[in-house]
Formats: sequence, C-alpha cells, structure tokens
Amino acid sequence: MTSDATEGRGPVRDGQPAAAVNELSPIVNELALVVATVNGTGSQTANLALLRSFFAMGIPVHGKNIFPSNIQGLPTWYHIRVDAAGHVARREPSFLVAYNQQTIDADLRALPAGGVAVVNADLAPSVRRDDLVTYEVPVKDLLRVTEQKGKLRDYAANMTYVGVLAHLLDVPLATVEESLAIHFGRRQKLVDANMVVIRASFEWARASLEKRDPYRVEPMRATDGLILMTGNEAGALGSVFGGVSVAAWYPITPSTSFIDALRDFLPELRRTESGEPTYTVIQSEDELAAIGMVLGAGFAGARALTATSGPGISLMAEFAGLGYYAEVPGVIWDIQRVGPSTGLPTRTGQGDLGFVYTLGHGDTKHVVLFPSSIEECFEFGWRSLDLADELQTPVFVLSDLDLGMNNWMGKPFEYPDRPLRRGKVLSADDVEAHGFARYVDVDGDGVTYRTLPGNRHRASAYFARGTGHNAQAVYSERSEDWVDNTERLARKFETVRAAMPASVVDVVAGASVGVIAFGTTRYAIEEARDRMAGRGERFSSLRLRALPLPDDVRAFIEAHERVVVVEMNRDAQLTGIIRAEYPGLAPRIEAVAYLDGMPFTADFIEERLAPYVRIAAEVA
Repeated sequence: MTSDATEGRGPVRDGQPAAAVNELSPIVNELALVVATVNGTGSQTANLALLRSFFAMGIPVHGKNIFPSNIQGLPTWYHIRVDAAGHVARREPSFLVAYNQQTIDADLRALPAGGVAVVNADLAPSVRRDDLVTYEVPVKDLLRVTEQKGKLRDYAANMTYVGVLAHLLDVPLATVEESLAIHFGRRQKLVDANMVVIRASFEWARASLEKRDPYRVEPMRATDGLILMTGNEAGALGSVFGGVSVAAWYPITPSTSFIDALRDFLPELRRTESGEPTYTVIQSEDELAAIGMVLGAGFAGARALTATSGPGISLMAEFAGLGYYAEVPGVIWDIQRVGPSTGLPTRTGQGDLGFVYTLGHGDTKHVVLFPSSIEECFEFGWRSLDLADELQTPVFVLSDLDLGMNNWMGKPFEYPDRPLRRGKVLSADDVEAHGFARYVDVDGDGVTYRTLPGNRHRASAYFARGTGHNAQAVYSERSEDWVDNTERLARKFETVRAAMPASVVDVVAGASVGVIAFGTTRYAIEEARDRMAGRGERFSSLRLRALPLPDDVRAFIEAHERVVVVEMNRDAQLTGIIRAEYPGLAPRIEAVAYLDGMPFTADFIEERLAPYVRIAAEVA
C-alpha cells in the first residue's frame, strides 16, 4: 500500500485522530477502503461491483486502481473513497481488504491505529495488531459452494470479500447483483456464478462475525442524474461527437483504452444508413507512423487523432514540428504516466507538460488542453478537433492515468452547442473569386486560408512544406521569407491565446494567496480548501484549462500577493512557463511540485499550502 508524506495518519473525524475512530459510532458514508490483491486474478470485477454498488445507493464514490506494469502476478491495490460530502481525492486508507500473500504484512503495518482489516485467513499473516479491528475470512471454505475450477475458481475467491463487505457495510445484495449484471453485460450465467460465492460469504459473515467497527453505508440521493465513466471513454465519445473519422495509434499504457473506447463507440454512432462505416481506426507499426497518418489525414481534410503517452510523444516530436510549421490540423491525446524513460508506466503524473508545449526542434509551440473531469474530457474531445481545424495546427490534450483509466462520477454530457467548425477552408468558387496563396495572412490574425484535396480549381493546389517557404508555399531559403513566416506564426499564437478555454477562477475576497493548478490535482486542492476554510484559512484558486496562457492568469497573479502553483512533477514545469511568460510577476510565484506516482491527497496539499496561507493571515 503506497503512501505519501501523510503516511501513518488515519482518518480524522470531527478533529479526532485515527486512534479514536472506534470511539465514534457510527461513521456513515465516510470510508477510505483499499483492496490488496494479486494482479491478473479478476479482482477488478469484484472492485467495480463494490464501486457501482455504492454509486447505485446514491453515495458519492470514486475508485483508483494502483496496478503493476506486468500482466499478472504482482501486487495491485484498488482504492475506494466513499464520502457523503462528495470529495473524491485519494485518501490514505483506514479500511483494508488483505488478499495478497506478498504484501499482507506490509499492508497491515501501514494501516493507522483504529483501522479495520478484512483478511484472507488462509494467508496466515505474521503481523498481529491489537489496535486494529480484524475480520478473518476462511476463503477456501467459502469457495466450496462454487463449481468453478482452475483459474475461474481463483477469480471467484475475490467475490468472498464482496460478500463480507456487503454484510459489514450494509450493502444490499440486490444492489451488488445489479452491479455485476452491468459489468457482465446482463450475461446472467456469469452473474449467477459470482453471486453464489457472494451470497455464501454474506451469510457466513452474518452468522459468524461480530460487527466491531463503526463504518457503514446507507442510501443517499447524491448521485441522482450522474454517470460513472473513465476519462478515456469520455474523451473518445467526445471525439466521435466532434466528427473524428481517422484514428491511428500504437498501443501503450495508459492510452490504449482510449482507442478501445473509440472502437466501441464508432460502430454504433458513425455508420451510413446502409451500415457502411464512415471512419477508419488503424493500429500502426509505431508512434511515428501513427502521427504521420494523423497529419496526412488532417492535410486531406479528415478530422484525425491519436492517443499515446510519454514515450510515444517522444517519437512524435519531428512530425509535431512539421504539423506546427506546415500548419496541418490533428489531435494528440497524451494520457500522462511517470517518466523519464519507461519510468512508472502504471502510475500517474503531470511530467509531460514542458516537453509537449514546445515539442519539436526550433521555435515551436503548441496548443495544450487540460481536462480535469469526465465532462471536460468529453468537451475537449470535440473542442480539440474544432481548434485544430480553426487554428490549422496540432492540438494536444494532456490527461493523465488517474483521470484516463479510473471511473469518475460526472454529469451527463452536453451535446456540442454548435456545428463543426472547419475554419478558413476555401471552395473552388472562393479560389475563383479571391485567388489563393497558402501562407498569405489576409486577415492579420496569423491564420491563413487553406484548400483541401478534391478542390477542383486548378489554382487550389499547394505544397505543405516542412522546409523554408514563402507566402505562396514555394520553396525558399531567403532570410526574409523565413522571418516573415515565423513572425506570422508568432502572431498566430496570439490569436490562439484568445481562442483558449477560459480558466476556472474563484477569487476569495480578502485572500492574499492564490493557488494555480491544472488537471486532476483539483480534487485534493478543493478538499483541502474546504478544510482550511473551516479554520478561517482561505485562498483563491485558478484552474488552468489550456496553454498558451489565457489573459485571466495574469489578472489572477496581479490580484494576489503570493501565488502557489501546484503540479504533479518534480521540476515545477508549469511554474517555469508562468514565470517565463510574466517575468515581472515571477518573484511572487511559488511552486508546490511533487511526484511519486500517486494522486495527491488533501492532507498533502493542506500541509504544503498551510504555511503560505498562515503567514499571509499573520501579516494581515
């Protein structure tokens, strides 16, 4: 069970530490649970059954899968956060399901005093703690009810903790069964095979276990009208609604499920009346080929994307520079993991930002979008394709493993509120009436007009050159032509800035400290902010949604004496970008940058922000 700087802290309720938890009775709909199992044993089915059951009961819930980078055999942990107030950031667990021989002793040691452990008794842990509530489950005995053999029997073992937890936490078995039915696509035979073990374990727990912990759940209405979905699924669906017709990719964790989702949605939503597909999804030989196909499709007028992660981005650098300089649209989803090199391929981070923003040699800058929720993944799915066409440039969407691969609650998605925006595309009649030169800045905004293959006017053809060219797209090594073109691209970048999604800004009256963040760090920051506000420690916040920096960032910094930039990387990459953009404001900008592969907790954020906020309060 991995941990951050808050290791050893247990749940704090009404100001009381973990050791006192069992004195508080009961604790309803407030639970930080971790399930420790072996990767490849089917535990994900059991964990999702629990997650969906809490959600179906109307309780705010979120799950984080902390899994190894091999296929099977290594330890895996699944964190479930249940919180009536709706907080979904990771929290150090106080409730453990210990079903992995390799880690059982370490997992038990990591629990805070007053914690609860549901232990597979067949594993015979050597750690015994009197300050925990421990329930031992005879897994092998409970499996006698199943007819499953071999590996399927091993999978069924995980259903024993589902049944035991259903009893201990008061989760109705009918709710669990419906959650399994959703997971298995209503294949009743699979549902029944698992429910046999769940019911047997539930009945055993009811007959054999004395409830000695304070945790339980009860129905709420807080999830009414909400959905559960991963960020990768939401981004893929948004891309379909944005008109994507070409996707080229090479498999890499944690982006593969984005394309898997795209291949599920496209056959349902993108066919002609006669059933013919209006799309192409291609698994290329590598990431170089994938981005080449995307830019080729973009040049031809198709809406095209790829999905990858850090190592794939490295291979796409030269093509990304070509897309920027030749001004060809395309969308690249980077589901970030931890680098450098192979790094931690199944952990989350925000370490690609500095690299992606200027990907490509020479003076290159890209549009970068930062989703933080499944709603924004859907929105940026279609909006990124619009921006790529309108601005004639590659657009990067920087999600991360936590958002991309885990299930999040969200509101049903809003259908795009406008038609597809193709930008400055000339028809044959347009060319006839006005003429055409590919890189002439007619409107003074740096964005030139283009034509698409198939335009029948003989003057519509041009070369999309990666080499030096003049305004007519003719090869040129003249210094004047180079300067004219690159200065126009710089001017275009100011047009890009005005087109970026606005930041989400919340300025607190009288607060002298502001916090800037992006992506999934928002959840730990929001929870820490609520806690600190209860003590009178307040700060303003700005959640950045895109680069280049919109003007609201400067205004936010100018409005606060101290600004702290929070990010999940070692080198404070966003902090560096902001300081370089606003050098006169740099002295008031501080960084909280940290990366261990795990999502931030509110405890960690509170610990790092409290000194800034308290000093500001003392000065005031």
